[in-house]
Amino acid sequence: MSVQVQGVHHITLVGSTRQSAIDFWQGVLGMPFILEQPNLGKADENHLYFDPGDGRLITVFTNEETVDAGRNAPREVGCVEHIAFNVSRATFQLAPARLTTLGIGFIQRDRGFMDSIYLRDPNGLKVELACYKFEVPEGFRAADVLMAAQRLRIERGHHHITEEHLADAVASLMARRERL
Repeated sequence: MSVQVQGVHHITLVGSTRQSAIDFWQGVLGMPFILEQPNLGKADENHLYFDPGDGRLITVFTNEETVDAGRNAPREVGCVEHIAFNVSRATFQLAPARLTTLGIGFIQRDRGFMDSIYLRDPNGLKVELACYKFEVPEGFRAADVLMAAQRLRIERGHHHITEEHLADAVASLMARRERL
């Protein structure tokens, strides 16, 4: 029998200085700085807590003796490729201009079922700003829409999920809800 998880509790990153972490996570991404305390597992580090908007936490270990890495984080087996954060459609549309104003480089991608903007934190960690291309019907989760869209994509022999699959998935979920 498996150990059933119920969502992400928090993600902890290794950062550089306190100010660098605050400047990026709060200053660039708008995550309120919640609290700071010593890293109880490593005496020379502090532990900063930020709210990514859903009540969970992003935490950063900082050490005033370190500097920003100034390189891309490793992309090797066992490493984190990127962390994705949900943003509204309005925020997504404004993000390129705001990132440009802040002098932060980024790339933008259409992922079929969502749109993505990728940027890097001061230590090279890739961060994604993600925005679904659908609204989740009342009583369902985004995962329900995506599972239904995936079934439709496979049934139709298509390469990847498109807006057509999403629209039909939402319609099928709505019809299922009406039958209940």
